[in-house]
Amino acid sequence: MIYSKISATGSYLPDKILSNKDLETMVNTSDDWIVSRSGIKERRIIDPTQQTSDLAIKAALDAITSSEFDQNKIDLIIVATSTSEMIFPSTACLVQRALKLHDIPAFDVQAACAGFMYALTTADCYIKSGMATNVLVIGMDAISRILDYTDRTTCVLFGDGAGAVILSKSNEIGIIGNELHADGCGVNSLSAPAHIDNGKVVGSPYICMDGPAVYKMAVKNLASVASSLLEKTGYKTEQIDWLIPHQANIRIIESTAKHLGLSMDKVIVTVAKHGNTSAASVPLALNEAIKSGKIKRGELLMLEGVGAGFTWGASLIRY
Repeated sequence: MIYSKISATGSYLPDKILSNKDLETMVNTSDDWIVSRSGIKERRIIDPTQQTSDLAIKAALDAITSSEFDQNKIDLIIVATSTSEMIFPSTACLVQRALKLHDIPAFDVQAACAGFMYALTTADCYIKSGMATNVLVIGMDAISRILDYTDRTTCVLFGDGAGAVILSKSNEIGIIGNELHADGCGVNSLSAPAHIDNGKVVGSPYICMDGPAVYKMAVKNLASVASSLLEKTGYKTEQIDWLIPHQANIRIIESTAKHLGLSMDKVIVTVAKHGNTSAASVPLALNEAIKSGKIKRGELLMLEGVGAGFTWGASLIRY
């Protein structure tokens, strides 16, 4: 039987750190207020001289070099992002150019903060169908570029970064199952509604969010999709070694773990230092846990994300 197995991971975080204390000088907020509501203490911000694709490229190179993976074996590139630096071409094509991997398919996936789950599931399907052997999957976002820094309900939550995974064909169990969902009724609860019309930006280019609605949706769907996937694959909650959820808010993460009956000791948490990095959130947390030695080969992982749309999904993986 053909499986998709994680053969390498990587990440990139910009150098600039924006702390809660820094935000206190920019908007009507406080360190205590931010930490109590989100668990976030600091976040990384892309440099004005960087392109958003630079984040994806650096994460890809980290995955390739740290694992000594032969990049010429990559035969598909998928990038999950909501902040591509241009309308087209795709960020995936810009990554392809930088890596000099010519004449292989490359495309972007847009599912907001759940984007990495959509991209990973797509890569898994390509491998299991025989259409790809080694897929570079990147979650990348520079959300700071679409934030209104006078809006304390949004600007304190987000940060920038990128995480990468190389998914490879294997005879060993890797990805056991995936589950994806969307509900377009949530469109107005979380959006960046601007569009280009005759060379002009029409509508707000900044993130608009109904915080309570997003919170309720995230808690409900992160718990339900994990439970559903376990049931479909025949696994039990107690078999999960590590839960790696979307890093949006510590209260959402804690509530999800509680609903699943998991101790927080089994949950990977990076939100305090990263903030919500959107599509980069899950792969950043995954890479940090692997590189630190927390996650070990053979362990059972539940990855899950939730985002605007509303979109949500999960993957059960034997690492």
